[in-house]
Amino acid sequence: MRLRRKPWIDEAIHEYSSHVILENHEEHKGQWGQLFEDPTKPLYMELGTGKGRFIAGMAEAHPEANFLGFEVQLGVLYYAAQKIFEQAAPNARVTLFDIAGIENIVEPGEVDRFYINFCDPWPKARHAKRRLTYHTFLDRYARLLKPAGEVHFKTDNEGLFLFSLEEFKNSGWTLKNVTYDLHSTDLPNVKTEYEEKFSQKGQPIFRLEAIKPEEA
Repeated sequence: MRLRRKPWIDEAIHEYSSHVILENHEEHKGQWGQLFEDPTKPLYMELGTGKGRFIAGMAEAHPEANFLGFEVQLGVLYYAAQKIFEQAAPNARVTLFDIAGIENIVEPGEVDRFYINFCDPWPKARHAKRRLTYHTFLDRYARLLKPAGEVHFKTDNEGLFLFSLEEFKNSGWTLKNVTYDLHSTDLPNVKTEYEEKFSQKGQPIFRLEAIKPEEA
């Protein structure tokens, strides 16, 4: 769901310019690591960063990696940029971009890990191709990941999770740490805003980690 446009954000977001990229994305292709204090660290990308609770938490919990979050809604991205700016996170950045075109701005083999959290489940069968775990998207991630690169996926939608399990398996990915109730395990976890809200209502959270196929 898109939020109502807030015109003041167009200007206000520039207050956080040190931590947000709004344009000229193609210039960073193959060089995203150079945006960070230490470009030698692994590069982790979150596809759909929302208001930034996850990326801010991950950056703090994992200083050994660099985190780049993609978000298509400026009104949402503003709050993510604000969080990591106020946190003075040297290893987190966010950018305004529709990930449908990610191969235009990210070099093959550039990424160590993708995070996909609570994406739109597109429940109708005719919309399956729009799901971020549809096999054409998985092929895209595989091309952009380094050897043994990973996708970490979380959702509260059981139907999407079961669909995703089959898509990963059929595409040759190796699965690990698969859980149908994340919060009942001792797996490390940083919650998103959405996850906090729905888990408090007793909604189980589904999660998996997938390693890209060797032949990709």
